[in-house]
Amino acid sequence: MSWGTELWDQFDNLEKHTHWGIEFVERYTKFVKERSEIEVNYAKQIRNLSKKYQPKKNSKEEEENKYSSCRAFLTTLNELNDYAGQHEVIAENLTSQIISELTRFVQDLKAERKSHFHDGRKAQQHIENSWKQLEMSKRRFERDCKEADRAQQYFEKMDADINVTKADVEKRSSLKARQQAQLRHQMAEDSKNEYTSCLQKFNQEQNEHYYTLIPHIFQKIQDMEERRIEKVGESMKMFAEIDRQVLPIVGKCLDGMTKSAESVEPKLDSNQVIESYKSGFEPPGDVEFEDYSQPMKRTASENSLSNSRGEGKDKPSGKSKPKLWPFIKKNKGSGPEDCSHLPPEQRRKKLQAKVDDLNKEIQKEVDQREALTKMKDVYLKNPQMGDPNSVDPRLSEISHNIERLKLEVQKFDAWLAEVEGRLPLRNDQSKRQSGLYDTQNNAPVNNNCAQDRESSPDGSYTEEQNSETQIKAPSTEFDDEFDEEDPLPIIGTCKVLYPFEGQNEGTMSVAEGEMLYVIEEDKGDGWTRVRRSEEEEGYVPTSYVEVFLEITKGAMTYI
Repeated sequence: MSWGTELWDQFDNLEKHTHWGIEFVERYTKFVKERSEIEVNYAKQIRNLSKKYQPKKNSKEEEENKYSSCRAFLTTLNELNDYAGQHEVIAENLTSQIISELTRFVQDLKAERKSHFHDGRKAQQHIENSWKQLEMSKRRFERDCKEADRAQQYFEKMDADINVTKADVEKRSSLKARQQAQLRHQMAEDSKNEYTSCLQKFNQEQNEHYYTLIPHIFQKIQDMEERRIEKVGESMKMFAEIDRQVLPIVGKCLDGMTKSAESVEPKLDSNQVIESYKSGFEPPGDVEFEDYSQPMKRTASENSLSNSRGEGKDKPSGKSKPKLWPFIKKNKGSGPEDCSHLPPEQRRKKLQAKVDDLNKEIQKEVDQREALTKMKDVYLKNPQMGDPNSVDPRLSEISHNIERLKLEVQKFDAWLAEVEGRLPLRNDQSKRQSGLYDTQNNAPVNNNCAQDRESSPDGSYTEEQNSETQIKAPSTEFDDEFDEEDPLPIIGTCKVLYPFEGQNEGTMSVAEGEMLYVIEEDKGDGWTRVRRSEEEEGYVPTSYVEVFLEITKGAMTYI
C-alpha cells in the first residue's frame, strides 16, 4: 500500500505524523543517553567500592592477605573492578553505536522531511493557483454571458418598441444596440474559449498532481518514515546486543569470584594463625604447693637483718612460685633491631623476612652494577657515546651499598642462627646464663629466647631478659651484696604496676598494687632494689613499678 494513493488527501496529517516520528527518535535517543549515564555512574561507584576495600600498602590489611579468605576477598575486589570496566564498555558502546548514530540520523531525517514537504507544499500551491485561474475564467465567462444576454434583450426591446420618439431612435438606434449585442456575444465567446482552455489545463495539472506528483512525494515520505522505523528497530536491537557482548566477560568475572570463594580453605587459615602467632614457648608446669603453715621468723631489730637473710637462703621463700604464664608485657614501639622482644618463633620469622629483603636489595644492586659495567664497556669501545669515567662514581656508590647490605645480612644471619640454635648466644648473654636462670624446680636452661619470660597483665609477648636493650637479669653478685653490705637506707617508695614472679637468684616476687620501699635506684640495668620487710628484699624490673623517691629517708626497723 502506498501513501500516495491511499493518503492523497492527508497531507497535513502526514506532516504531523512524521514530526511525531522524529520526536520519538529523539526521545529514544535521550533514553539511551540516560542509560549510558547510569552505566557510567554505576561503574564509577563499583570502582570506588573496590578501591575502598583494597588493602593499603604497609598496613594490617596487607598482612592479612596470607589468609585464603582474605586473598579470596581481594580477588573478588579485583574481579569487581573488571566487572565495573564492562559497564564502562557498555556506556561507551551505547554512546558510539547508538547515541551518535541516532543524533546524525535525526539531523538528516529533519532535513529530508523538510525537503519533501517543501515540494509537497509547492505542488499544492501550484494546483491551488491553477484552480484559482480556472475559477476566475469561469466567473469571467459567466459574467460575459450574462452581459451578452442583457445586450441581446435590450436590442430586441429597442427594435420592437414603436413608441420610441424620433430623438430616442436617433439616440438609441437599433443599429447601435445590435452592435453592442454582437460585441457582448463576442466577449462571451472569448471568455468561453478561455474558460475551456483553463479547464483543460487544470484537469491535466490536477491529474498530474494527484496521480503523479503527490504520489511520488508521498512515496519518498513513506520511504523516509520506514527508514526511521527501521533505524529505531536496529537501535533497539543494538541496545540489547551491547549488553550481550559483555556477558562473556562479566561471566568470567563472576566465575572468578566463584573460584576465589571456592579457594577458601578453613584448615589452611587456621594453621596460618598458628604460624602467625606461635611463640615457641612450652606450656607452664604444675604449680607447686606453698606451705604457709610454718611460722615465719621475724627479727626485732635491724641489726639481725644480715643473719636472718643468711638463714633465709637455706629455706624456700616467696620467690619459689612457678611461672603461671610464660609471657611479659609487650613493649610499645617497633622493638630492638634484633627482634628480641618477640617470641622465638615470631623472632625467627621476622629475622628471616629481614634477611630475604636484604638479599633482594643486594641482588638489585648487583644487577644495577652489571648494567653500569656493561655501559662503561660500551663507552670504552665507543668514546663518542659517553665518558667511561662518568660511571665510576655510581659504581663506587653501588659497591659501598653492597658491602653495607652484606654486613647487615651477616648481622641478621647471626641473630637468626642464635634463635635457631645454630650458634651459641652472645658473650654477654652467656655470662648471664651462668646459673642465673635456674628456677626453684630446677628447670633446665636452654638457648630458647623464651627461657626468662614472665607473666604480664595483658598476656602479650615480649622478652625482657634475653636482650641487652631490655631488662637485664640480676646476677649472682646481687646475693653477695645482700651478705656483704650493711642494710641500705630507704630512699623512697614504689607501687607495683604488674605482678612479677622472681624465680632467679636476687629477685623478689611482687603482687600488683603492692607498696614497697625503695632502697636502691635503677643503675641503668633495668632493675630496682626494693624491700618488703626486714628479711625480704630483692630486685624487681623497673618497668613493673612506679617509684616515688625522697618520701622517706633513713633506715627503718621492722617489728
